[in-house]
Formats: sequence, structure tokens, C-alpha cells
Amino acid sequence: MAGSASSPEAAAGPGPAAGRGARTGGQVLSVASECAPLVKTGGLADVVGALPGAMAPLGWHLRTLIPAYRGLSAQMDGGTELWSDPDLYGGPARVLGGKMAGLDMLLLDAPHLFDRDGSLYADASGADWTDNPARFAALSWAAAEIARHGLGDGWRPDLLHAHDWQAGFAPLWVRGVVPSVISIHNIAFQGIAPARQVEALRLPPQDFHPEGYEYWGQISALKAGLVAADALSTVSPSYAAELTTPEFGFGLEGVIRARREALTGILNGVDETVWNPATDPQIPANFTADDMTGKQVSARALREEFGLDDQGGPLFIVVSRLTRQKGLDLLLEALPGLVARGGQLAVLGSGEPDLQEGFLRSAARHPGRVGVRIGYDEALSHRMFAGGDVVLVPSRFEPCGLTQLYGLAYGTIPLVARTGGLADTVIDANDAAIRAGVATGAQFAPVTADALSMALRRVSALYHQPAIWQRMMRQAMAHPVGWDASARDYAALYEKLMTR
Repeated sequence: MAGSASSPEAAAGPGPAAGRGARTGGQVLSVASECAPLVKTGGLADVVGALPGAMAPLGWHLRTLIPAYRGLSAQMDGGTELWSDPDLYGGPARVLGGKMAGLDMLLLDAPHLFDRDGSLYADASGADWTDNPARFAALSWAAAEIARHGLGDGWRPDLLHAHDWQAGFAPLWVRGVVPSVISIHNIAFQGIAPARQVEALRLPPQDFHPEGYEYWGQISALKAGLVAADALSTVSPSYAAELTTPEFGFGLEGVIRARREALTGILNGVDETVWNPATDPQIPANFTADDMTGKQVSARALREEFGLDDQGGPLFIVVSRLTRQKGLDLLLEALPGLVARGGQLAVLGSGEPDLQEGFLRSAARHPGRVGVRIGYDEALSHRMFAGGDVVLVPSRFEPCGLTQLYGLAYGTIPLVARTGGLADTVIDANDAAIRAGVATGAQFAPVTADALSMALRRVSALYHQPAIWQRMMRQAMAHPVGWDASARDYAALYEKLMTR
């Protein structure tokens, strides 16, 4: 066995960073529940998949550990077993290492936990798997074992980077030995389990208290990471500030406030080799800020694909989970006014059943004006960003958001709620910003149907001023959305942890 099934709480001597002075670069174990393009349900996967490439030029080598969901290990050519455990939360498990989609991947192959029908987190009916606490405790346990003891090929990380609650126990199990950071991508999901599972999840019982991983008499995997990690990060500066408030902290605002000095807000970026209208092979015609002809071609193709008429108004798009968090119930309320002003709407997404039905009913009520696709289609999303005029992101809260960044890259003007990363990445087209030539989109607040309706009217009016609109499109496409600045911020954070 390359690794060990012994407790990660057992002593293992000084960590790999012990005694080091200032340095640049190192080995990082990145741990998450999903990673694009291999497996994805949302923006977390995009960030986890893009981070290794962004950090490599700065000297940081990331190996990414995710579960081997059904069929995933078969996609790894020449995978090598690098770690094993005969009894990982109820069954045998191993870690396979190899290259996948250009990434240095580690797959936790534990069929009893991950080889099953349904989605990553839920069964075919949409109900969460009842053993999710054990499934992702196993992911954290394997990560901790790798961090402490290394892999069969001799690799051992200098630092552990955990993402969201699914990796939340890993910092607890490596604390004091290997430096760790946990990134909060969405604090609304916390990995709650009943207190009776403390022993079954292999958690140290002495830490089950309010200053530890106990949360209102239950276990919180995310809280475990927040109190144990050496550093905390989240995906935008505004969201970092919001997390300290009851409105956005989801019951963990006190924990965040207590660790405020350890918290950093670092904006997400997008992979510009994938999301680039000048080179994107998935759109009808390529285009640049200097030649928008291809965007006009893409707009005609998108209207045809969704069965929409061209009434001379803006084509709004939604590419999103259809949930109330995303504010899409507010869009349903505001939709009649959008249509009445000559706008069209194309929707791609899935989520809460009543919202799905609401958009389908709207499409039936407004043929030629509203088109809906329930589900997710990556290639279609590219075509929508290429062909749309405005991308709608009316979220009640949004840690960072990638949708508005895709919109900026493709000259599809973002209309966003003034919250989290949306506020940090979109420059509102108020009079001063328009006169200064810096406007890239539109913001609205408060997050209500009335405020959204007013913003829709404002954007529609701007659309009918071609000189202003064309200038906004060019400004949006010039706005930096890649990983360069964010990678430097992560590198600074890693270096700080390594030199402690």
C-alpha cells in the first residue's frame, strides 16, 4: 500500500514546509468534488480545472484529486495506482494518477461510494445521497493521507488546497503538519451531518464543540475546514465582506468574522483558451472587438435555433441553474415587460421544478419571443454567449460568478444584481461611466422584481442607442477576465503559507 490507512491525526514528524525560508513555487494538492472539463455541475468545476494551468507559469505544480465517478477512471489513459486503502469508509479504494485533458489528475477510485447512477450529489429523483457525508469524508481522508505520507511515485505536496465543503475535513486532518487553505465557492452548501456520525466519519471527538466543527448540534464539514485551515479564501473581495454578515453568512458569519485576518477574496477568472470568440470552434462565426460581423451571424443562428423572431429589440440570454438563489423567479415576474418592449429571451438551464415550468409556460405564451432548453449543453452555452446581446444574472447572492465574465469576453452585455463578484466585475452604465468610456454592463439593486424591471428598461434604452451600445461592447471585450491577476494573488497566498 503506497499510502496508509492509519489516522491522519497520528504524528508524522515535521511537515514539508518546516524550516523553509521565503520561496516561490512548490507542489500543491488541490482537492475538489468536480473539475472541468472532466465532470461539472457548476462554476466550481471551471475554477478547479483552470487553476493548475494558471499557476504553472508561476512555479506552482497542482495535482487535482477528485472522486472517480462512474466511468471516469476508464477515461484515464495509463493510470497508475499510487495509493490504496482496503477499507475506506466501507470498501476498498485506490488513487489513480495520470494525465486527463492536459491536467495532472488523481482519481479516488472507490466504487462503493462513487460508482452509481444519478448525479454527483443526488440520486435519479434529485434527492441527496444519504451517504454524502461519508462519500466526501472519504475524499478528504484520502487527501489528508496523501498530504501527510505522499504517493507511491514519491510525490508529496508542500501545501493542500481544499475547495468547498466536500473537502472540508482535509484541513482538520492535516493541521499543524501541512499548510492548508480552503476556498469558499458557495457558503450556502455546508456539508451537514448528524452528530451521531462523529465516530463513523473518523472525526476527532474532542473537536465537536462550537469552536470546532460542531454546528448547532450537528457536524459541518465546511466549518471544519474554516476553523482548521491556515488560510481561507473566497472568490471575490465583495463576497469576502458579505460573508461576515447575517444576510450572506448562512449561520457561519461569526466563524468568518473570527477568522477575518485569515480571509482573502480572490476573483475567479475564465480559461481564455476555451472562452474566446476569436478562436472558439463551437460558435457559428468567430469575431473580435474590431470586427463584430461574426457576432451578427451568431445572433441570427441563435434566434433560429430557439425559434425566435427578430423584432428589433435586444436578445437576452440566461445560462444558469434555475433557482431562486439565481433570482430567476424575479425574471419570470419581469418577463412580460421585457417581451412588451420588443425583447426576446433564450434560456438554458435546469433546477427547481416550478421555475422550469414557469419558463416553459412563458415560452408557450410568447412563441417567437421566448425559447427554453431544459438541461445543460456546453456547446449551446458557447453559441448563446456568441449570439446574445445581454446576459442576465439577477442573483440574490453570487460569490463570484463566471457567467458575467463569459458575457464580457463575448461582448454580450451583463445585466447583474449588485452583489458579490457581480459587483466586482461589471462596471455599471451610469451617466458618469458612459461619459468616461468605461461602462461594461448594468447593475441593479435591491434584488427585487421591480428593480430588475427598471434595469431591463434601462438596458433596452441603451441598446437602441447604437453608438453607446457598440462602445460598451468593445469596452466589455477589453475588460480582463483571465487568470493572470488572480493567479498572482493565489501565488502570494501560497507563498505566505509556505513561509510561515
